[in-house]
Amino acid sequence: MSSLVVLLISAVVLLGAYFTYGKYLAKVWGIDADKKTPAHTMNDGVDYCPCKAPVLLGHHFASIAGAGPINGPIQASVFGWLPVMLWVLIGGVFFGAVHDFGSLYASIRHGGKSIGEVIDVNIGRTGKRLFLVFAWLTLLLVIAAFASIVQGTFVVADPAASTANGSVATASLLFIVLAIAFGFFVYRKNTSLLWSSIIGVILLAACVWVGLEFPIVGVSPNFWLGFIAVYIWVACVAPVWILLQPRDYLNSFLLYAMMLLAAVGVIFANPTMNIAPVVAEKTATLFPVLFITVACGAISGFHSLVSSGTSSKQIDKETDAKVIGYGGMLIECLLAILALIAVASLGGQQGTPPVTFATGIAGFFAAIGASTATQNVIFTLITLAVSAFALTSLDTAARMGRFMLQEFFVNEGEDVKALTGIRKFVVNPYVSTTITVGLGILLAIGGWSKIWPLFGAANQLLAGLSLLAVCVWLGRIGKKNFMFYIPMAFMLIATLTSLIITFKNQITAFLTHAEGVDMMTAGLQSFFAGVLAILAIILAIQGIKALTSIGKKKDVAA
Repeated sequence: MSSLVVLLISAVVLLGAYFTYGKYLAKVWGIDADKKTPAHTMNDGVDYCPCKAPVLLGHHFASIAGAGPINGPIQASVFGWLPVMLWVLIGGVFFGAVHDFGSLYASIRHGGKSIGEVIDVNIGRTGKRLFLVFAWLTLLLVIAAFASIVQGTFVVADPAASTANGSVATASLLFIVLAIAFGFFVYRKNTSLLWSSIIGVILLAACVWVGLEFPIVGVSPNFWLGFIAVYIWVACVAPVWILLQPRDYLNSFLLYAMMLLAAVGVIFANPTMNIAPVVAEKTATLFPVLFITVACGAISGFHSLVSSGTSSKQIDKETDAKVIGYGGMLIECLLAILALIAVASLGGQQGTPPVTFATGIAGFFAAIGASTATQNVIFTLITLAVSAFALTSLDTAARMGRFMLQEFFVNEGEDVKALTGIRKFVVNPYVSTTITVGLGILLAIGGWSKIWPLFGAANQLLAGLSLLAVCVWLGRIGKKNFMFYIPMAFMLIATLTSLIITFKNQITAFLTHAEGVDMMTAGLQSFFAGVLAILAIILAIQGIKALTSIGKKKDVAA
């Protein structure tokens, strides 16, 4: 099938969904343009800070994307391109975008607090504590994994072969300096956002050029990991307007440019979608593997943490929630479709997913006569964009981890200043940041890869629980919540099925000492799979009880 047709169908579906279903959700949920958001009512100039919609969309999109919408569709392409495409479009419109929009809106109406706080108020304190512990541990795993990924994009293994990673390192460092300058002029000197953006994009391009011309080589991997640790610590405690907002906003232009470049390649090269299902393992069944593997491109629990972690604290008007929550997810769906087209044009995965994506896009331009030098530049730019994705998700994940740790020790309605003892010590932003970043980096050094295969299930479990929390809240305040029933049930069932399969396989391998199996890996995965399954069941039961009680109250009132 023509990839151009696939791209056009996807674009029409996603754009149409935004102006129809997204508009409908905003109406029935009661999005109020006149209601003040936490960014105004709780403005502290550090975490709570009003942000213009285009800037916040850039931060939100770059944070939720990471490498997920590239990795997931490419890895799931073994099932064939059609099932992946259908899940991205159907899941994105009716599952993921609803999940992100709902999480953002619920957090706004709960003082910019996390989904854990929504669970506390609407389901129960036990549920909140379980959710926050689980979410925080998941974020530690994200910090470890993405720190390693970013480290890998900076290290030049063989300067004689390629200095692409060195170019990424140079450009990334310059981006940080540029972001600080951008934040200073926009938020302290009140410079026009339009002109600041134009100048910022020009300087962004200059940073890329400098990176290509002057790559950093000869730096050890340990140095880069240390640098990343210091950077995310500073990004966690610094005011959002001085680094997080502007860096993510400027980086978003790089990401948009990458998507535009890919789209142009598809339009003019129009490669054939020729990949067929090549599943080799009997355990790799379409359900639940497809729906766990394709996460960020369709629905991802990590998005609820971003929506309720940083975005809800910066949103200027409630009406901005539709474009940021619902629209941001649909943009990510389009990126997932482009990644799917890239791998399908190659007939299957070639190397890591980012390398496959970059190779596929460069191949589009080779097909229309681009020179080898141009193809190399395109490959480097895409690698740089993927690194920017990962670094953005990394610093956002670390900041959210700090929020989760702080919320765990503070009860609903409790004054933080009145805390004493260990609780007062831990909720200090510098202490909670040090704990979160420190443990994440230690995990990066000490074997995060042994439990990383469980991240997909853990991430989708977060999605199911977030859908449940928002569903209960909307029901309690008398708003329509039927649009959550099927996504919530489906994600919980898919997650539990995946966890049970993993537990069965790993515990069998562990107990039988299967040949070629790492006993520590099998033991850890079976343990965590069992814990996650139990957690999901406990929270699901609590949520169902809360939903049932809402129905009973309505019956009594009637």
